[in-house]
Amino acid sequence: MPPAHPFASAGFEIDEAAHTLRFTRRIAAPPERVFEAWTRPEEVACWWDAAGERLLRCEIDLRVGGGFIFVTRGHPDMAFAGTYHEIGPPSRLVFDAMGAEGRVLLEPAGGGTAMIVEIACASEEHLRQFVAMGVAAGTSQTMDNLVAHLAAAA
Repeated sequence: MPPAHPFASAGFEIDEAAHTLRFTRRIAAPPERVFEAWTRPEEVACWWDAAGERLLRCEIDLRVGGGFIFVTRGHPDMAFAGTYHEIGPPSRLVFDAMGAEGRVLLEPAGGGTAMIVEIACASEEHLRQFVAMGVAAGTSQTMDNLVAHLAAAA
């Protein structure tokens, strides 16, 4: 059995067979509220940046085939952009970005929400590139920001 990844305790794992990064969090808010936090620009702008800064630009066209653009203060010349492929409130959001498929899965759990966020890379090499770029650490912090954002708004 491979050793646990350093982020495992924070709800993170690498599924090498599926070329996927997987983040899990328990959130003290119902799935409907968590889904809103993922899909309303005024909310995403508050928690998306791993450094905790408000986004400079946050645009969301929430429809299948619609897109999103997020720009951080730390990298104003680099937009994180993608296209929505599946929108299933309040439990599922699927999009592509940076050549990977992102999946947000939300299930009711103990009066709150069990959230699984997956980044499915196109290949083993693509997964290695994401890990080398720090996607695991950055996304883990972003998920923690979302949890804190929802706790503060409660």
